[in-house]
Amino acid sequence: MLRHACRASGRDGLIQVLVLEGRPMSEFMSHYLVPAAIIAVAIVLMLGLINMMRGGSPNRSQKLMRLRVLFQFIAIIIIMATIWVMGR
Repeated sequence: MLRHACRASGRDGLIQVLVLEGRPMSEFMSHYLVPAAIIAVAIVLMLGLINMMRGGSPNRSQKLMRLRVLFQFIAIIIIMATIWVMGR
């Protein structure tokens, strides 16, 4: 259940903080999103390596490695966003 909590700050005016079931967004990101992104990268990497070691289709290995690069990019974005949110 998502809900928004607002708090006023004298210098910044009104700051809107996204809260997930009473927890700040930074905690949600650091405890759930970052590990999920890293696990997704690891799974795709392992699938690609297993396919290559078994002598599977080179086309499938290539697609899995491209998917891994995409997941790594997404994981880096999530990690950087988490660091930025935690610093605020």
